[in-house]
Amino acid sequence: MTTILEKTAGLVAFVRTVDAGSFQAASRLIGSSPSAVSKSVAKLERRLGAKLIQRSTRRLGLTSEGIAYYERVAPLLRALDDAQDIVQSTGTARGLLRVTAPVELGRGLIASWAQAFLAEQPEVKLELSVTDRHADLIRENYDVAVRMGALADAGLTARRIASLPIVLVAAPAYLQRRGFPASIEDLRRHDFIRYVSAGRPQPIAFTNGTEIVPDGRFDTDDGGAIRNAALAGAGIAHLMQVAVQDDLDTGRLVRVLPDVPMPTMPVHIVHAFGRQLPVRARLFVEFLVREMGRLGR
Repeated sequence: MTTILEKTAGLVAFVRTVDAGSFQAASRLIGSSPSAVSKSVAKLERRLGAKLIQRSTRRLGLTSEGIAYYERVAPLLRALDDAQDIVQSTGTARGLLRVTAPVELGRGLIASWAQAFLAEQPEVKLELSVTDRHADLIRENYDVAVRMGALADAGLTARRIASLPIVLVAAPAYLQRRGFPASIEDLRRHDFIRYVSAGRPQPIAFTNGTEIVPDGRFDTDDGGAIRNAALAGAGIAHLMQVAVQDDLDTGRLVRVLPDVPMPTMPVHIVHAFGRQLPVRARLFVEFLVREMGRLGR
């Protein structure tokens, strides 16, 4: 008869192998040998009567049964890890930390900060999903999400970690060709590289209450594409200042209407843990708060 300890060993070996990508990498996480991990997974497959992992000399791949089994058991194993973290008053961060962030922040800032965080937390493995789609944290098993703008996720815990300035920018060549706007009203006669969401261009707001729907011939839902188009002289762009600070410093882009105040962009961390954040997630949030705070200095 298979004991609960034997079952648990097989589950841990399987999930860690999938997370790490190989038996060798999983063995380092577990503190065992690659052969022992492989044998544990093989015993689990025999007990279940199904092949979970396709083995080859180059890579490991999940079978359809392996995918279905992983989706069921991985959250359970991670919940056990989280429970241990929660009861530790001064715990060491460990395990897989899954984060989702919008492209403009994830690619431009968080990815560049990742190594510093991992150096501080040597037992954490970070998985960063960079997408402007709002992922379902519970269903997709993310620890935390970084969100910009207004929040719409009911039932999640949110913490505001920053308010980042927004700027209007354009390439010098575009402004020389079309002229420098002198007022908000002048903007209505210019081409914009427009950010589009749900098929609609997003309006541009100013702190005096004025709002305009920009005109333009190039629409996109990607902040990086907007910046690149602005650099190419396609029009005026409406972006977070941190995304174009290097371009402003070097003169590749210049501010448009720099004396007209614009609202800041709120940045939040959201999660589904309530007040009981696992140590790895709590330390990551604190790290982001610290790094975001430095942007305004």
